[in-house]
Amino acid sequence: MKTPIKITLLMALTLGSLASYAQQAPLFTHYMYNTLAVNPGYAGSRDALTVTALHRSQWVGFSGAPTTQTLTLHSPIINEHIGVGLSVLNDKIGPINNTSIVADFAYRMKLTQKSKLALGLSAGVNIFQANLNTLNLDQQNDAVFISDVNNKTTPNVGFGVYYSRDRFYAGLSAPNLIENSYSEVTQAGGSTLIAKEQRHYFFIAGGLINLGHNLDFKPTTLIKVTEAAPIQADLTASFIIMNRFMLGAMYRTGDAVGGLIGYDITDQLHVGYSYDWSYGLETGKYNNGSHEIMLRYDFIFSSKKQIHSPRNF
Repeated sequence: MKTPIKITLLMALTLGSLASYAQQAPLFTHYMYNTLAVNPGYAGSRDALTVTALHRSQWVGFSGAPTTQTLTLHSPIINEHIGVGLSVLNDKIGPINNTSIVADFAYRMKLTQKSKLALGLSAGVNIFQANLNTLNLDQQNDAVFISDVNNKTTPNVGFGVYYSRDRFYAGLSAPNLIENSYSEVTQAGGSTLIAKEQRHYFFIAGGLINLGHNLDFKPTTLIKVTEAAPIQADLTASFIIMNRFMLGAMYRTGDAVGGLIGYDITDQLHVGYSYDWSYGLETGKYNNGSHEIMLRYDFIFSSKKQIHSPRNF
C-alpha cells in the first residue's frame, strides 16, 4: 500500500474505526471566535444576532486530509435573559464524513453589574457516513472495509456553563454527551465496529489587558479532555491594535504552532485568517500546514442597541 494511502487509513482509524479511542473533535485555531461550536452557554452573549462562518483545511497537500466547516448563529431573546442559537458542523477526513446540526439554548443570569453567568443546553443530530469501499487496499477482502455506513443519524445532547465580565470569560462544557457507535453487518453475518464517538470536555478562558493607547493584549486558551488521550491545550496570545487589527500567535500542545491575523472591516464585520504547522506529528512531513478563514457579522437592529463589552469575546 502506498504511503499516502497508509496515512489516510491511519487518520480514518484515529476517528474511531477498529474501536480506537483517540481524540475526534475537530481542531479550530479560531476557537475564540467559534465558541458556540463547543459551548452552548455562549448563545446570546454578544447582545446581537451573530453569524459566524469558518472553514479549515488541515494538512494541505496531504491526501485524505481533514476539512471542516462550521456555521453558527445566535441571539438573545426575551429581555436578554434567554439566548438561542443554531450550530452546523461538517467534518470530513479521508473516507469519513460527519455532519452535526445542533440547537443551542442558554439562560443568562446577571451576577453583578459587570458579570454574567449562563447555563446552556444543546440538542441535535449527527449524520455519519463512511465510504470505506472507496479505499485502495492491498487486501480487498478485509472485512473492516467492505461495508459502508450511509447517512447513519444519531441524536446527541450537551451542556455548558459560560461566565463573562467586561474583560474576562471562562467556560466549561461537554457538547456531545452520548457516545454513539456506528457498525455494519458484514457479509459473514457478524457486526463490525466502524467508529465510536468519544465524549469530550472543554475548558475555555480569555482576557483583555490594556497595554496603552490603542493597544490591548488578549490571551486565550482552549483545553480539551477525553478518555484515553492526552490532555490538549491551545494557548493563544493576540494583540488588538486600534480596536480593529488583531495579530497573534498560537501553540497547541504536542501538535502545532502558528499565527493569526484579523481585521474589523466595520464595527459589525470581522474577518480572520490563521496558519498553523504540525510540528509533533508524523504527518507534518507530508503536508504544507493548515489554513483557516473566519467571517463574523453582528446584526444590530436598533440604533440604540450596541454590542456591549467584551465585544472581543
